[in-house]
Amino acid sequence: MSTRRALVRRPSPRLAEGLLTHLEREPVDVDLALRQWDGYVAALQDAGWETIEVPAAPEHPDSHFIEDTVAIFGDLAVVTRPATEERSGEQDATAETLRGLGYRTVAIEAPGTLEGGDVLKLGERVFVGRSTRTNAEGIRQLRAILAAEGRRLTAVPNPGALHLKSAVTCLPDGTFVGYPDAMADASFWPFFRAVPDFLGAQVVTLDPGRILMSASAPETAALYADLGYDVVTVDVTEYEKLEGCVTCLSVRLREAPGA
Repeated sequence: MSTRRALVRRPSPRLAEGLLTHLEREPVDVDLALRQWDGYVAALQDAGWETIEVPAAPEHPDSHFIEDTVAIFGDLAVVTRPATEERSGEQDATAETLRGLGYRTVAIEAPGTLEGGDVLKLGERVFVGRSTRTNAEGIRQLRAILAAEGRRLTAVPNPGALHLKSAVTCLPDGTFVGYPDAMADASFWPFFRAVPDFLGAQVVTLDPGRILMSASAPETAALYADLGYDVVTVDVTEYEKLEGCVTCLSVRLREAPGA
């Protein structure tokens, strides 16, 4: 069995009702969104990832953004606590699925809030954005959880985007990539490379030489290709209208517990 697995969640038919914080609402083509989700899942599978579907939650318009429901650290799954009432409960099926896969689980508790889109990992380092969706108490709880696991958390101010990983992510070689206008302070990040497209700042590592990103950022895709990466692009325009991106649509489980 592959040790590269990813959780995904089929979109709700109500996805066009998803929450917006920074963008004006645009019409969302639900049928196109469903086809784009199929294409995203196929891209993961084509790259050698086994995908595991968490039970759908049609009552939750944002439930396809499964990354926000959990943060994974080895065999520990930190179940998040959404900041908005509309998303409360999305995390339950994710937690149940992970327990069935053998993960230990611990949950962020009130009054803490934490969403997985604010958690950026690089090796043993963990960066967490203090955003409108992740509060100081959520960061405090996660810091204590990770300290017991021998990991260090660095809190990052993140006023310019919905989540930290909307503004900055990391290439497989450890280079941080981001869109400066969406970041509080680009100089904070070591080995930082600015990218020309906001939607190019969000990448998913598929393997050490291959990354997944949005087809909406061709200039940035060319930049990554010039760095020697095999760049896989997917159309996720309907999710981008809802402040989503390629990182949001899966939870990457690189190794099975105990592997």
